[in-house]
Amino acid sequence: MEKIKMMTPIVEMDGDEMARILWKMVKDELIHPYVELKSEYFDLGLENRNETADQVTVDAANATKKYGVAVKCATITPNAARMKEYNLKEMWKSPNGTIRAILDGTVFRTPIIVKGIEPYVRSWKKPITIARHAYGDVYKSVEMDIQGPGKAKLIFTGEDGTEIQETVFEFKGPGVLQGMHNLDKSIASFARSCFNYALDIRQDLWFAAKDTISKKYDHTFKDIFDEIFNAQYKEKFEQAGITYFYTLIDDAIARVMKSEGGFIWACKNYDGDVMSDMVSSAFGSLAMMTSVLVSPDGNYEYEAAHGTVQRHYYKYLKGEKTSTNSVAILFAWTGALRKRGELDGIEALKQFADRMEQAAIRTIESGKMTNDLAVITSLENVQTLDSAEFIKAVRASYESLL
Repeated sequence: MEKIKMMTPIVEMDGDEMARILWKMVKDELIHPYVELKSEYFDLGLENRNETADQVTVDAANATKKYGVAVKCATITPNAARMKEYNLKEMWKSPNGTIRAILDGTVFRTPIIVKGIEPYVRSWKKPITIARHAYGDVYKSVEMDIQGPGKAKLIFTGEDGTEIQETVFEFKGPGVLQGMHNLDKSIASFARSCFNYALDIRQDLWFAAKDTISKKYDHTFKDIFDEIFNAQYKEKFEQAGITYFYTLIDDAIARVMKSEGGFIWACKNYDGDVMSDMVSSAFGSLAMMTSVLVSPDGNYEYEAAHGTVQRHYYKYLKGEKTSTNSVAILFAWTGALRKRGELDGIEALKQFADRMEQAAIRTIESGKMTNDLAVITSLENVQTLDSAEFIKAVRASYESLL
């Protein structure tokens, strides 16, 4: 069978630990045999980020702006323990935060639903999509260790020399300090992305923050959403038969837990990070979620939203078999290839992505799955496969579809 040819490369960002091992398995077994892959490769493994002073991350993000479509593996965001383990020059920032800051836009994360994996929340019957703002907040914050007594101030100096300042806190002893920011332009892009996505899939849109406490920062988000919705989207939503509303994030969580699902929940950057993990876990597994960053310039970055699966990686290094779920990694690849096919008008590439996703779902629904799903499935007589066996089973399912 002739391989599917590509016209334009996609940007490939490799990652760390067990996710990196699965990344290669998925490419070797499920991509290369069927697609003549064209990609611009960037190694975002922690060792290479350290060697390049993280310039490789910036280069990968700029390449995404050039080619329009990227696919990214899970990467390590180092802490103090990782600094020592990898002998790092410094504690490099989150590569996702760096990439999102350059691309801007919104991350949309949706659970992958399969029969036999019922949500832990009994009322949930439809997927809940988390729309996560992809710029600023804690991911671009500046932090300080405070060693002793003193006064911390927040100061803004305008280009005309005008100065605004507020006292943050008067320290009586050691502590920590953090400053973060966002941009009206980025918040407006976030709002439009959410409204457009809701219209595309005809689902209600919720937006939640904490403007009662954060009367400037979070209130700005609320105001910009309201302004854009009322000026540009209110009539379109009415015509589509869908709704938009704002609520406090604690109220949103209470509503989500009692809902049937089937809506988009827009969150600020950190809130979206946490809530997408909560939603994906409650639907079954962190590895059963799609994630795509959509920038206002029309660039797309597909990623595996879970971590690097550190515990399984250490078992792998010892020569032990692991049963690590590769579905999110596979769906990152299929999402990127489908979008490349759409943009370049390659129908065969789109069909390949659709069939490969169907094959993965069919494999699980047939009772062949990794351990994370086997321990929660309602299916009987399931077969628990290790990491490599599952990927080979998906390949067999794909070829049966042909």
